[in-house]
Amino acid sequence: MSSLLSPRICLQLLRSPSRSTQTPFRPISHWHIRPTPRSKESLLPLSQLTQPQRRHKSFYRGARELYRDHPISVIFATFCIVSASGLFFYANHVYQNYIISEFSSYPEPVANKLRRALWYSNHDLQPDNALKYYKQALEVAQECGMDAFSDEILGVKFQLASFLEKQMTKPKLAIDVLEEVKKQCTQWQVEKGGLVENRGLRTSVLRQCLRVSVKLGELYARPDIMETEAAEESLVWAVTTLLKEQERREREGVKEGEGEWMSAEEIGGALESTHYSSHSQHYLATPLYLQATRLTPPTSCHLPVLMNNLAASLLTQRTPTTPYDPPTDPAALLDSAYAWGLRAFQTGKHIRTNPPPPPTTTDTNNNKNKTAKVDTSECDRACVTALYNLGEIAEIRDDLQDAQERYMHSGRIAQGIGWVEGVERTSARLRVVNSRLRIRAPTEYRRYTDSF
Repeated sequence: MSSLLSPRICLQLLRSPSRSTQTPFRPISHWHIRPTPRSKESLLPLSQLTQPQRRHKSFYRGARELYRDHPISVIFATFCIVSASGLFFYANHVYQNYIISEFSSYPEPVANKLRRALWYSNHDLQPDNALKYYKQALEVAQECGMDAFSDEILGVKFQLASFLEKQMTKPKLAIDVLEEVKKQCTQWQVEKGGLVENRGLRTSVLRQCLRVSVKLGELYARPDIMETEAAEESLVWAVTTLLKEQERREREGVKEGEGEWMSAEEIGGALESTHYSSHSQHYLATPLYLQATRLTPPTSCHLPVLMNNLAASLLTQRTPTTPYDPPTDPAALLDSAYAWGLRAFQTGKHIRTNPPPPPTTTDTNNNKNKTAKVDTSECDRACVTALYNLGEIAEIRDDLQDAQERYMHSGRIAQGIGWVEGVERTSARLRVVNSRLRIRAPTEYRRYTDSF
């Protein structure tokens, strides 16, 4: 290449440019490179290209196939899941309602002792540990400054008495606990119950005293104790105290800070002594009814109701025979029941025909006095019940004509006031009496013209 090119060669080179001059040079960044199409399989890693592809299945289809392949295992696993879920929710319910909510009114040290006491009382019965923790709870409550006559502390003592009675079957120890509570409450009533700042607490303590006294009457009347005089004394004290407090509030009005007294349902339950009547302990219910009739206002429709209950109690009374209590003459009880039933009917009829003056209320919007209507429906039902009781007594005496008249009169009043239950009961007894007299009830019913 050291020699020079000839002029002819140079002229040919100039006239016919090279291939490189026809296609100008471009940088590599301007080259248009078209990628080779690749399949979806080629885009996967090489390790996955050799594995078989799986289709996605629905949960329902997969569950069906799993159950078809392993039915027992699936059933067992489902049972375990459901049981675990139920146990979880039950544990949460117990924790919220038994551990947290029930002891929210107690300080935490007292609540801890009470939880242990209740555990050993209701779940893992260990009487010694339960009594120990009840005692510790009362001691800790005193150290924390809780009022000894508050509902919370008295509730602990009531729970202790219930544990002694039911779980340990030692009613005499329960009586000792309740007698001590009653003594402390009555002493507090005398010493501090009259203070102005204690009016609200006085109402609460008096209500708890009544509760304790009724419970003592129940315990004294147990067959294994059978202290009739003590039971009667406790129950009469409860009824007398209840009605005296009710009468004082009606006469003097509710003082500021006293709070609400017992509701009408609670008073009615205490006066009517349903517990002793339902347990055939009518010899304990009778003095309660008698005391209640003496203290109830004569214009109250509840008075004939109490007289009816007293008549029914005497009618079904079976005084327990003991070496110290001779049996009562059944004929005397029957005469007393008839007299009280007749008095109940006469009292209810008198109140119905001569109702007391209705109370007046003031309308705060118009500043006008409104006269409320007197409700005598209780007197109407008391008359129906009294006549029904008199009919039963007449049946016992085998005086079927008198029984028939009493039942018919009772049915007429029940029909007049629209009392379906009274109509059904009197009609049932009337059919029995008519079958015994061989007289058709509708005929005799039309002949009866006596009016109420």
